Amino acid sequence: MKTRTLQSDLLIVLATAIWGFAFVAQRVGMEHMGPFWFNALRFAMGSLVLVPLLRRRDPGALPATVQLRVGLLAGGILFLGASTQQIGLVYTTAGKAGFITGLYVVFVPLLGVLLKQRTYKEAWLGTGLAAAGMYLLSVAETPSVNPGDVLVLASAICWAFHIHLIDRYAHRMPPFRLAFMQFVACAGLSSLAAILWEAPSFLVARDAWGALLYAGVLSVGIGYTLQVVAQREAHPTHAAILFSLEAVFAALGGWWLLDETLTLRQLIGCGLMLGGMLLSQLRPFSRRSVPGAVHGNFK
Repeated sequence: MKTRTLQSDLLIVLATAIWGFAFVAQRVGMEHMGPFWFNALRFAMGSLVLVPLLRRRDPGALPATVQLRVGLLAGGILFLGASTQQIGLVYTTAGKAGFITGLYVVFVPLLGVLLKQRTYKEAWLGTGLAAAGMYLLSVAETPSVNPGDVLVLASAICWAFHIHLIDRYAHRMPPFRLAFMQFVACAGLSSLAAILWEAPSFLVARDAWGALLYAGVLSVGIGYTLQVVAQREAHPTHAAILFSLEAVFAALGGWWLLDETLTLRQLIGCGLMLGGMLLSQLRPFSRRSVPGAVHGNFK
């Protein structure tokens, strides 16, 4: 393996570790403030981290007005995904949320069918395996579905749509500018939702600042930056499989920091879901054939 490729893979693993443990921070944050205020503050922090990276004069291939529309659309999808995920974390565990969110790597090739992109049999087999795992993880032995798991599943679908959008435009405009614009848009929409539906939160509880700083600066700001740097050299297949490790880190963080436990039935479900994620990415593909293998989920 080339040195640059190895370095890129290590950076991706670091980014997925940051994102996986972010589920712990997001769940802790819910103990002190509403989900919309939490997202508003963390995406605002993430956008501030990217400000120094916007100084380069790179106009991009698209007109400024088109770039603005793309940034707003990406931010809108990001808002839907982040909101459903954050609200879902009120009702489910960090570990379960990590595995369910990871299903975006399965949904990406399936959504490609709607865009008339070729989808291989591995994607369909992976979907079936992941669906079986989702059932074992989320449905109790007495038939009942955790509403938090359903909301997190909805967020995974949003991430898949988001990945297709980013795949279409990321190579036509500066990546840090696109990230900054979508983070600002998401922060703005989250603030509006918080004003409409949540109690005022002008003072953030002291215990919430650690979770906010981690979720904002590390997860949104630094995690995305590591992703952009790493994927200049990373093979798309390696990247897609390594991104699946986010679920493992989320489960590890929930067990280590929140004392969360999974039953044997749920552990089997997690294993099936992880297997489905990996199976859906086994077929070699190019950057353009399977979006998301390179652009990740921008959480």
